[in-house]
Amino acid sequence: MQDILIACVDGLKGFPEAIQAVFPRTEVQLCIVHLIRSSTRQVSFKDLRAVTADLKPIYTASTAEAAEIALNTFDEKWGQKYPMIARSWRNVWANVVPFFKFPPEIRRVIYTTNAIESVNASIRHITHNRALFPNDEAVFKLLYLALTNASQKWTMPIKDWRPALQQFALIFEGRIPFM
Repeated sequence: MQDILIACVDGLKGFPEAIQAVFPRTEVQLCIVHLIRSSTRQVSFKDLRAVTADLKPIYTASTAEAAEIALNTFDEKWGQKYPMIARSWRNVWANVVPFFKFPPEIRRVIYTTNAIESVNASIRHITHNRALFPNDEAVFKLLYLALTNASQKWTMPIKDWRPALQQFALIFEGRIPFM
């Protein structure tokens, strides 16, 4: 691997810095789905729908400035009851802001790491009870089966990649070799 355009990370400490140390031109983007999940972890069930509905204007905003206004509006409404939500968004804001640089075609691709996590879960599931493998070929066969099974269950979140690829080619001019 020679270049990474965008890295969508799940919030592990030090991961964005490690990526940027090796690939300094990479845009590091925090997984919006992970951020929402961590934000709502302590929310009571009766408030969950309202809180998630009020978070939506933040991550669907057209610009970073509009998102910050939406975050302030959210904090005004929910800040007394759930002060850690807005605070947690502000603590990672530097890794949320890159999301707003991109058009909707790219945002649909980078808002979550769920597809990657699904593949990892499939691999973990099939290797979980196996402590030893007779040889390397056995491992590769098992991984092949796990990936084959995962690909049959997985549906593409984006049916037509062409608009996103065109946007990538414009934004990252000269960094996409096949365009």
